[in-house]
Amino acid sequence: MSELINNSQKRKELLKHMILQLHEGEAPEAVRERLIELMKKVPYGDVVEVEQELISEGVLDEKEVLKFCDMHTQALEGAIDQSGAKEVPVGHPVDVFLNENKELLKVINQINKKLAEVTQLSDDRIPDFFQQLKGMYHSLMDVDKHYRRKENLLFPYLENYGITGPPTVMWGKHDETRAFLKGAIEALNVTESISVEEVETAIEMILTPALNAVADMTMKEEEILFPMCMDKLTDIEWYEIQEQTLEIGFCLYDPSENWNPEGIEQEIREQKGDEELIQLPSGSFTKTELQAILNSLPVDMTFVDKNEKVKYFSQSKERIFDRNRAILNRDVKLCHPPSSVGIVEKILDDFSTGKETHAPFWIQMGGKFIHIEYVALKDEKGNFLGTLEVSQNLTKKRKLEGDQRLLSYVENN
Repeated sequence: MSELINNSQKRKELLKHMILQLHEGEAPEAVRERLIELMKKVPYGDVVEVEQELISEGVLDEKEVLKFCDMHTQALEGAIDQSGAKEVPVGHPVDVFLNENKELLKVINQINKKLAEVTQLSDDRIPDFFQQLKGMYHSLMDVDKHYRRKENLLFPYLENYGITGPPTVMWGKHDETRAFLKGAIEALNVTESISVEEVETAIEMILTPALNAVADMTMKEEEILFPMCMDKLTDIEWYEIQEQTLEIGFCLYDPSENWNPEGIEQEIREQKGDEELIQLPSGSFTKTELQAILNSLPVDMTFVDKNEKVKYFSQSKERIFDRNRAILNRDVKLCHPPSSVGIVEKILDDFSTGKETHAPFWIQMGGKFIHIEYVALKDEKGNFLGTLEVSQNLTKKRKLEGDQRLLSYVENN
């Protein structure tokens, strides 16, 4: 038996046999028990290699692997060996993925607690019950950014290493999970009167499967995908993934620090040359200079693109409204309280249709006079590009009188 356990090829042959048994109708629990009995633990790398080989050899097609993917996970749970996995540095893209999973599981736990309240629910409380759940499921939809970073940033590097089957299967599971979540939100949008019994049916058939889909994916990532990726990808490849992450955004989590391995930026500069200039009709600057300019302006700015996704916010020292990077690429309507969503929708609609171009507001907040203005952004041909929100604390400026012609420096607190 020790020869079997220590021989990689024989281990993989046994794992292939077990997976094929699942496809032929064997119960996952029975297969899992035999796996643990015969192999004790399955190295995480073997799982990926076996799935890839089954697809490459034509034994199973990707659709069939996708169909039984959850069964594989159930059979392998608790039997995957991660003892040789590399340590994940703080701020590393995998560390971000893992922390996002923690936040997703927190939301899932909150939803499960809320779903458990159905036993004490009366018909008149169902609308409020659904409204609370809908907000939680909307938060869970943020997992789309987590999945898109895997699909568009991580999977291409795996494909360069010849690992194509498992990412394709996992992408299929992403799409299934998105569909489950959308179905759950649609079910919670029901407006006609329904009974507690119908709510219980919806929980069993729609709401709980969506939660399970998200939770199961965290297990697949943490026990198989991420350890394998840590083995395969180089520091430069991970750094390139990190640099592109903000184009998609974070999921329910904003890293407190970036991963910056010693010497990596110098190594990349040697490969790519000096920092590229951003060239505009009236001049140019580097990305570093542009960031410094935007963050030095005495205003808060948030840019929402024409698809109504938050794409950027400035990071000046005197922020007026809290922002964190978890809102990037999120639907802007989900970033506002329900009471103000109607106003946001009105502004976006009027701007996108060309009916209006500016919408100013001013409020008293904590003893400060805050001016907020929404501006429709257009290109040279008049095509709508999105909306810029500019907020400014005008409390001190409103008190200015006369002139100031002599040099006077402002104290920098």
